[in-house]
Amino acid sequence: MLFDSSLRKELGRSFGATLVVLVTIVMTVMLIRTLGQASIGRVNPSEVLLVMGFTVLGHLPTILTLSLFVAITATLTRMYASSEMVVWFSCGQSLTSFLRPLLRFAWPVLLAVAVLALLVWPWSNLQIRELRDRYQGRDDIERVAPGRFIESAGGQRVFFIDKDSADAQTGSNIFIAASERGKEAVISAQSGRIEAAGEERWLVLDNGHRLETETATGAMRVSEFAEYGNRINARIIGPTTNDSPRLKSTAALLREPTPRHMAELSWRLGLALAAINCVLIALAATRVNPRVGRSAGLIFALFAFASYYNLMSAGQSWIGNGRIGLPLFMVLLHGGILLAALGWLALRQRDWRGRERPRTPREAGA
Repeated sequence: MLFDSSLRKELGRSFGATLVVLVTIVMTVMLIRTLGQASIGRVNPSEVLLVMGFTVLGHLPTILTLSLFVAITATLTRMYASSEMVVWFSCGQSLTSFLRPLLRFAWPVLLAVAVLALLVWPWSNLQIRELRDRYQGRDDIERVAPGRFIESAGGQRVFFIDKDSADAQTGSNIFIAASERGKEAVISAQSGRIEAAGEERWLVLDNGHRLETETATGAMRVSEFAEYGNRINARIIGPTTNDSPRLKSTAALLREPTPRHMAELSWRLGLALAAINCVLIALAATRVNPRVGRSAGLIFALFAFASYYNLMSAGQSWIGNGRIGLPLFMVLLHGGILLAALGWLALRQRDWRGRERPRTPREAGA
């Protein structure tokens, strides 16, 4: 009882600290990336935190697995360095005896990783896509933000407006660059307003200039106007139809076993299986070399984790290209790593038993 409680208590402290650090790092990186997308008009600036939250939620399986792996490695490394492992071995505990308290501590994390990978991952990707489609589906005027150059939904116009009033229907210092029907036009005006004429909306500019250039011949025409009307495309662009497997539920992937769907399924199942294998790898591989120090264990953990996930990404690409089947890849990668971890654990277990076995008088005399 003391063995289990003390080990799980230290694992809990280490896991909590590691999880907080990793979540903070990932949130900072995702916040910078989301702000960059908002600056170029791909994400609504008022929904930056929402998009960042869904993105971090989708990456939680990887964060939880890495936190668990680092926590087990750090805890066992400290126990080896402080000779606490020798004390437990002397009390009759074997290396495999640590497997039960480790799994007893890790099973909620493993269950959370499986649920997040199979259910939450596609849902979070779908929510992010809907937020982006809804923001991209605005009409040209709704896309305009004060003091920024904004491209229209069709990519044929670039707007700049300096709004100086609370009324969203008026503005000043307006600039429009348009390209359509073989002509490029640059329009600037001192002020403008939006007027409705039936079901259509018009942008009426006051006191400005228009520079029109023929794309084929290069002929230019400059005109000055007191009032100029430009019809606004008021059609709202609906959500884009995207057949990406990342947006489909796990059940939908199983109903349509195409190579692309099986590739995505291999990633989701691999996240759950990798979490289990990481627990065994941490127990089997952790040891302390006095000449290297404690940092060697953490470096190995990060290297092993990165290598494992790179193999999963490579396998996902191979399955998508039809070079290997899903069952064969899962058996080769995850099954092979499981057997290697169990074999490594058995070798270390036999090594410790050999060290603890008392020597016979003949061996002592020799």
